[in-house]
Amino acid sequence: MVSPPPGAAAVAAARAWLRVGPAPRPLMGSQGGVGPPGNGGPGEGESGETRKLQEEGRAARGKRRKGKGKAGAGQGGKGNGAEGKPEPPQAKEETGLGAEAGPSAGLGKARERGGSVKEGVRRLVRGDEGSAGARKEAKGRGEGKKEEWRVRTGRRESARPARAQGRGGQAWGRLAGTRAAMATAAEEEAAAAREPACRPAAGPALLRLPEELLLLIFSYLDMQALGRLAQVCRWLRRFTSCDLLWRRIARASLNSGFTRLGTDLMASVPVKERVKISQNWRLGRCREGILLKWRCSQMPWMQLEGDSLYISQANFILAYQFRPDGGSLNRRPLGVFAGHDEDVCHFVLANSHIISAGGDGKIGIHKIHSTFTVKYSAHVQEVNCVDCKGGIIVSGSRDRTAKVWPLASGRLGQCLHTIQTEDRVWSIAISPLLSSFVTGTACCGHFSPLRIWDLNSGQLMTHLGSDFPPGAGVLDVMYESPSTLLSCGYDTYVRYWDLRASARKCVMEWEEPHDSTLYCLQTDGNHLLATGSSYYGVVRLWDRRQRACLHAFPLTSTPLSSPVYCLRFTTRHLYAALSYNLRVLDFQNP
Repeated sequence: MVSPPPGAAAVAAARAWLRVGPAPRPLMGSQGGVGPPGNGGPGEGESGETRKLQEEGRAARGKRRKGKGKAGAGQGGKGNGAEGKPEPPQAKEETGLGAEAGPSAGLGKARERGGSVKEGVRRLVRGDEGSAGARKEAKGRGEGKKEEWRVRTGRRESARPARAQGRGGQAWGRLAGTRAAMATAAEEEAAAAREPACRPAAGPALLRLPEELLLLIFSYLDMQALGRLAQVCRWLRRFTSCDLLWRRIARASLNSGFTRLGTDLMASVPVKERVKISQNWRLGRCREGILLKWRCSQMPWMQLEGDSLYISQANFILAYQFRPDGGSLNRRPLGVFAGHDEDVCHFVLANSHIISAGGDGKIGIHKIHSTFTVKYSAHVQEVNCVDCKGGIIVSGSRDRTAKVWPLASGRLGQCLHTIQTEDRVWSIAISPLLSSFVTGTACCGHFSPLRIWDLNSGQLMTHLGSDFPPGAGVLDVMYESPSTLLSCGYDTYVRYWDLRASARKCVMEWEEPHDSTLYCLQTDGNHLLATGSSYYGVVRLWDRRQRACLHAFPLTSTPLSSPVYCLRFTTRHLYAALSYNLRVLDFQNP
């Protein structure tokens, strides 16, 4: 059997009293609410029914007090609506009083206000019905929003430190969180990159072939196809970075570090990276800069060895060290080599020695890593050129002679052979086989400016070409292999000679488009050729597989027009020595 809710009996009694009517009004002294306690008798209180109502009301209040906590939590959870804030304490107290007062609250208030008992009972009935409905509604809302209250409270507690700092603190917290997330993602990506990429388990059947077969198949792909293939997955990216796949492409590229015979001159650098930089050489993409400046006009010469650059300035040779980027120099020189009374015209590096030719007609020998310096008189007039290989020094002078000297310490200054060239000697080079050397002369006293001499006997072996115009002097000559060499000079042509084919006619020639004298040349031993012109410091790049010039870089303006006296390049940079400065073209970071 279901028990009636608290206060139901009191409400029923009040309704019955309203139907019967009020009892006769007792005397003033016998009112239950006014007289002292203990005055019994029929005049105690208003009536027995009223006393019963009061007792039942007190019993109902006691029962309700046991459930006060739940009802209070429900009303407090209701709060101010969507904000989730608890009710003010005053509101809580009033709500609690309304819920706890029971049937007697209406009677007490009616008596205090001087109203009749009947009006108080009517208020009691209406209030009890309203409070009962409110209690049910509050209980439902309270139970339904308990979990929501707990979640919101937890969120507020976790967000209190950020709210305490205001809007700026919130924004900074969001920014810091974003940075932390980005840092975490970067660390995860780096860790994933460090992990060895495994071959994908699923995918095309091609990827499940042995690596030897994949290398053979991929070797037929061109550069663009290998680049797209590297974007498929991490394993293919690493697999396609193998040097074996890029070696064939590198040998066909410009200045990739491979000679025509396939010799790798830069084995420490990945071939794929060199192929990327070679595209900048092919497209002419570079960044120009100035490494050194000097005040007066000079005719500098330079050489590269490892991470060092040697350049002549007046009668000194200075050694500088490159910075790691290769596009700049340390301002303080590593060493200064002196000994000539006039300007240094030419010098070479050989066997940890610097062999220099000066305008004073002397040859100087300097040890790179010590202060040892020896100079001796070699020619009557200025020494224009010098070369050294295999312990043998050859020199050419304006006095129309070429001489052979030993480099051995006990025989320094002893001339082995003196050769009469009948012309001023502008350039000289020793064959890689150490059996002969070639001289480039002014082409005034002899019909051919290029002649080859035996190194051991000093006898003429052969001359190259026969249709040179008078004055077509050769300013620079170099051996590319024991049977091939390159020359350039006053006749504005670069010529490629192959002694196996013919000594009377060159195999290939390239003409300077502006008919300028070519002072110097340099080759990568394969397809790239660079030349320095006499006007405006123009450096030209040539692809030896075609006739036309590939790119031209003017390094000076009209007021400071200067020849390019010397140029050298690596796979990343090109260096050009002009009258007033040393220029660099950076192809690695254009």
